[in-house]
Amino acid sequence: MRELEGRVAVVTGGASGIGRALGARFARAGMRVVLADVEAPALDAAVEALRGEGLAAEGVVTDVSRRESVEALAERVYARHGAAHLVFNNAGIGTDETRTPLWASSDSDWTWAFRVNVWGVLHGIRAFVPRMLAGGEEGCVVNTSSGNGGLYPLPFTPIYASTKAVVTTISEVLHHQLRMAGAKLRAAVLFPGPHVVDTGIFRAARNRPADLPPERELPPPPTLDDLREMTERAGGRFAVTSPEEVADFAFDALREGRFWLLPESPDTDARLQARTASILARHDPT
Repeated sequence: MRELEGRVAVVTGGASGIGRALGARFARAGMRVVLADVEAPALDAAVEALRGEGLAAEGVVTDVSRRESVEALAERVYARHGAAHLVFNNAGIGTDETRTPLWASSDSDWTWAFRVNVWGVLHGIRAFVPRMLAGGEEGCVVNTSSGNGGLYPLPFTPIYASTKAVVTTISEVLHHQLRMAGAKLRAAVLFPGPHVVDTGIFRAARNRPADLPPERELPPPPTLDDLREMTERAGGRFAVTSPEEVADFAFDALREGRFWLLPESPDTDARLQARTASILARHDPT
């Protein structure tokens, strides 16, 4: 998509982090932006900030884990704007299972993470894609994955990595199915980076649903220092990317029509090459 002026972008998880930065970047390009988030006060603050710049923005409180909530979001978008041209299925959480062995992880953590990170993407696709196809206009559905799981799994966060592996697969399948349908609509998958993005995703416990309480006493959520330690222990180099840098990269990559919204990174490339080599050689993962 090259013509953005006056078109409509919908961003889930839009009250903070990458979602808020995506909303701001595309609003500044002249789009009408609808931010969706489960956290009403933060959502109001994000919308007011954009409107304070004279930008076209509104907020809709949305729980992406509930299909009826995402359907209500789509109905409101189409009732007010008559179309959606960019849909960012971006909302995501990191459960507090960092460093917990897979065999000791809890059912409630798995359920919560899949409800938001996987079902949230599916709900967005089901709510918006039929309407976007019926509109017959160019557009794009962008799903936020992660290098962790979406490209290669890190062993410290098995639940998060598993959900993001699913998001990458869903995105590839959506790409193929839209192509087979001859649609003007296309798909893309975003891998925020190239470094760790300070989004606060592992502080999501404040929005944990009441029907999925933690099954054990939870440790404090990991900080950037904790992530630095884990990364360096795994042999990686630690650096931080801002949400605004992610949004700028996504903006440019979408304008170029890319599917893989993956910033260049020697570390990521080396991990991908090592993983691919181990699969082709049929030997243990490195």
